[in-house]
Amino acid sequence: MSKSSRPQGGARAGRAKVDEVRQAQRAKERRSRILLAAAVAAVVLVIAGVVGFTIVNDVSNRPTLDAVKTYKVTRDHTNDPVKYAQTPPVGGNHAPVWLNCGVYTSPVKNELAVHSLEHGAVWVTYDPKLPADQVTKLTASLPDTYIVVSPYQGLPGPVVASAWGTQLVLTGVDDPRLAEFVKAYRQGPQTPEPGAACTGGSAGDLPPASG
Repeated sequence: MSKSSRPQGGARAGRAKVDEVRQAQRAKERRSRILLAAAVAAVVLVIAGVVGFTIVNDVSNRPTLDAVKTYKVTRDHTNDPVKYAQTPPVGGNHAPVWLNCGVYTSPVKNELAVHSLEHGAVWVTYDPKLPADQVTKLTASLPDTYIVVSPYQGLPGPVVASAWGTQLVLTGVDDPRLAEFVKAYRQGPQTPEPGAACTGGSAGDLPPASG
């Protein structure tokens, strides 16, 4: 081999070494990208699993309204006392004036409260023997509008939620179905006159009976 060929051979060897190092570096970078992509995918899968579990768990634990009873009721106005089929009533003939929505500490007239139901109110009645702190807790958990709260003798449970044509007997003030019932039926699709007034009516006094 001539002297002039040695530097060229050394240059080729040097370039080959550089190429080898570059290939090794590129291979290392590809492995790093693959590992990063795999790690990101694993994190995404974990997050998706947690979110999915949370949604499924929330839905499965959500209180259902399967126990709600529905009734067909009339809705004529009358000044006469009405005998209702449900306790408390969920509809039927009623007074021409409605009961102002709000919290009452004494029983209210059925005929007035039924008219409020016709306007989309939910009537939450409770056993008069319910402790005062429980009554306070009950009223505090309810919305401020289109709600009537009052004690009621002879209830089938400690608390009963009624809307027009619908009723749910509750286990107590902590029954989570109360909030679901209010959400579903206050101004709900079953309301004959949604948006009609729930103020400016009666504070609890019936008009004189006809005849």
